[in-house]
Amino acid sequence: MKRDHIKRAIVDVLNEVSEPLETKEVHELVEKKIGQVTRTKLFYRLMIMRGDNSLKGKFVGPGKGVWIWWKVESK
Repeated sequence: MKRDHIKRAIVDVLNEVSEPLETKEVHELVEKKIGQVTRTKLFYRLMIMRGDNSLKGKFVGPGKGVWIWWKVESK
């Protein structure tokens, strides 16, 4: 099975920052690391990782709003 380079890049990006990032910011930083990635693929990975408890995510704002993402702090 091919290693998921998008997931690895997301983990790296969130570990490098000290504050939550919006989906757009995560997308920009992941693209700098690995090249072009569609927002749909990135958002799908983020939601799967959120479900696996690999990271935290929260929907904020009125209307369409935005998602913010941050790493899970180890105990």
